[in-house]
Amino acid sequence: MAERFPEVPGFRFAGLAAGIKKTGLPDLGLAVAERPIPCAAVFTTNMVQAAPVKVARERLSSGYAQAALVNSGNANACTGAPGMAATLSSSAAIAAALGIDVALVLPSSTGVIGQLLPAEKIVAAAPALVDKLAVHGAGDFAQAIMTTDKSQKTAYRKLALAGGEVVLLGVAKGAGMIHPRMATTLAFVFTDAKVAPALLRGALGQATERSFNVATVDGETSTNDMVLVMASGVSGAHVNEGSREAAQFEQALAEVLRELAEQIVADGEGANHVAEVQVSGTDSDAAARSIAQRVATSLLVKTAMHGKDANWGRILSAAGMAGVAFDPDVVSIAIDEVTIVRGGLGLGASAEAEAQKIMAGPRYSIRVSVGQGEGKASYLTCDIGHSYIDVNAGYRS
Repeated sequence: MAERFPEVPGFRFAGLAAGIKKTGLPDLGLAVAERPIPCAAVFTTNMVQAAPVKVARERLSSGYAQAALVNSGNANACTGAPGMAATLSSSAAIAAALGIDVALVLPSSTGVIGQLLPAEKIVAAAPALVDKLAVHGAGDFAQAIMTTDKSQKTAYRKLALAGGEVVLLGVAKGAGMIHPRMATTLAFVFTDAKVAPALLRGALGQATERSFNVATVDGETSTNDMVLVMASGVSGAHVNEGSREAAQFEQALAEVLRELAEQIVADGEGANHVAEVQVSGTDSDAAARSIAQRVATSLLVKTAMHGKDANWGRILSAAGMAGVAFDPDVVSIAIDEVTIVRGGLGLGASAEAEAQKIMAGPRYSIRVSVGQGEGKASYLTCDIGHSYIDVNAGYRS
């Protein structure tokens, strides 16, 4: 049963099973505004891009759209001209059912690469999907976009602005093929704030850098990634460039995306543990981020996490591979508040035993200090174990 979500004024949502997935589970979602509204998106930087990414990017060049169409169970990537035709015909069917210009429909797909999207199923389901649209239908939408996800991923914020209260609802999917750049997922944020397209693009870019671009599961970036923000403006609360309201809105958007990113990493295929790798003491934030990313993506660190093993040698070795100069003899490493390395040397079995108790839990921090600089950064990661292989070895079966 789909979860009941709060209303976002100016939007209706729907989701249903169109027969794209072999399981018969919901696989087609739609979010619609009352009129063309400001929208912004960031897309995958993978050189291999699915047809819906290409179409959505082109249509969004105007800065306005009215509907977001999502199918799961089929990525429609690497499908050539037939795949492009399938994206165009399926989005055209939705536009016709809504009675709007097809250029206002932003398509997105997620699922198996290399299989042609069965557009005829979306065309057949379009009238029923539109008929099902409801202000409280975001739960159905969230359910329809899932693939290997174990649960729906949502985040919600209320924000008091000078012009009134606004809301932000975030919905995402993702559990594998999660790594920058960029979003490594499909994510959608709906708000009733009144925001111009240019400000929306800037806010989204900043928020993505602080959320999806510092999160990893397996180091794999998909062909279909997109994060979309749609602003209905129904609240009447203006968010103007350079204003206090703009800073508030950007912070709320970053919080929503960060929460979604954390849920995705926690739901990493086969994952049992989430760690925030926190690096400090570098000459710059960029240098700290390089070290944090290298530690967070190390398979040896991630398998040590799976084994609840405070194997600090793997952490230190990974840090040393980041291409950032530091003195190993001043490094300290801690698991939450338990220090296991000081001055580049391990503190022994007792400290590691305390750290391993923490690592048995679902979430903790890996703190690495490499000097006295002001640079700092963090990165979200999860463990990788046998279940990840089980999920992905049989993904197409």
